[in-house]
This record gives sequence, structure tokens and C-alpha cells, in this order.
Amino acid sequence: MEIILRDQLANEHRFATSPKRIVSLVPSQTELLYDLGLEENIVGITKFCVHPKHFKATKKIVGGTKSVHVEKIAELNPDVIIANKEENTLEIVESLKQIAPVWVTDIANVDDNLQMISDFGKLFNVRTEARKWIDKIVYAQDDFRAFMSGRKSHRVAYFIWKNPHMVAGGGTFINEMLKLNNFENIYQERERYPEIIIQKMRIQGDPELVLLSSEPYPFKDEDAFELGRFTHHAKTIFVDGEMFSWYGSRLVKAFGYFKVLQDRL
Repeated sequence: MEIILRDQLANEHRFATSPKRIVSLVPSQTELLYDLGLEENIVGITKFCVHPKHFKATKKIVGGTKSVHVEKIAELNPDVIIANKEENTLEIVESLKQIAPVWVTDIANVDDNLQMISDFGKLFNVRTEARKWIDKIVYAQDDFRAFMSGRKSHRVAYFIWKNPHMVAGGGTFINEMLKLNNFENIYQERERYPEIIIQKMRIQGDPELVLLSSEPYPFKDEDAFELGRFTHHAKTIFVDGEMFSWYGSRLVKAFGYFKVLQDRL
């Protein structure tokens, strides 16, 4: 029976049978596919797909998220290629359509994430596993909301890069995670990942907390000291970037991590 589904960009895909050979170009979605029990079906991943750890030794590396080796992907003869609107470029998606259908996700919030998991359940015929992960995430989110009830909010700046300094702005999954933590992002009126002038932080919102993500840039103690100089005594905290920016099944761990983070404030 033919499978007809639309991805999160509303592209229609038709499959004669459930896809068996998967190339994943998104680290968090590789982790999700593994957690859905699809390890044997994953034939290609990016060099940034670091979870689960053993995939680096057992799966074919096809490049990065922004630059892939089209020939390597073609050699894997995939039935479907999993991409993401933000992680992968339009050029990559278009070039890979000649090889196999490219399923593109678009995740801006938790509901989008739940939709993706549900879609994967239908696409790969793992509906029961998908339902389990959806239930786990919904439970963890409800539990965290109860935990956060009555907790004060904090003005924050969430840094992802240096030279130039870049922060998470509005319209991002990171910003949604900040909101769930009662963090008021001083740059949420600016879209995506704007470059900022750190000397203007005080007049642009003067954060109480400066969050330095562990990825994609490895911030160090001297960076924390430098950024702190341009605030009114903001507390600088190194945070696990995967917990704020990875979607998929990672959210279950993220809500537990957020509890520990909140208790450190």
C-alpha cells in the first residue's frame, strides 16, 4: 500500500513501502531515529552526528550539515534523506533530490518537534515507539512547567559564537527553550542568530544572566570574563548547547537538565 505523507515544508512524498535505507543530515534527528529503533536502517550520517557515540565507527560519514559529499550519499543508495530547513542549505536539499526523496523538517517549538516524531512514526512504520517518545516528552514538559511555577524570570543573552559575537534571537528553538525556563531573551526581537556588539549589551537589555553555549563555539573562562565586563554584574553560566538546541528525543533529558540549571541560579 502506497505511503503518501507531507513533510514540515508541506512537500508531498510518495513511497511504495516504508523507507528502509536512511541518510540523516541532522545530529539531533539521527539520535531520534536511533531512539525509535531504526539503528539498522541508518546508513549515512554527518560528522556532527555524535549520538549515539558508536555510530562514528559503524555508519558512513557523508560530510557536515552545511557541506555534504553527494557522491558518497549516492553510493549508499538511500530510500530517503532526512534534512532540516535550518541545519541544511536549500542547495544541499535540491542537489540530493536526484538521489532520493529528501524529507525536510522545520522545528521552531515543542509542538513542531512532536509533529516530527509523529511523522517519523508513520514514515518508518514505528508508530508505537514514536507514541512512547511523544508521551515521555509531554510528561517531562508538564512536570517542568509545574517545577517552574512561581519561579522568577531573568533577562538573558544566549551566546553561540565569537568573532563575530552571535546570539540566539527570536524564531529559534533555543529561544523557545529559554521561554520555558522563564528566561527573557533580550535579543528575541531580532530574528534567528544576529551578530551583536557586546559593548552595547547594557543599553540593549542589560542581561542578568549571560549564557555561553558549549556548541557550536567552545567558550572559555576568558570569554566569560570579557562578556561580563559589558553588563551590570551579570552572572555568566556555561550551558550545554545540546540541551537548548537539539530537538527530537533529546527533550526528555533537556527538561531534567533545566531543573539542575534552575537550582544553580
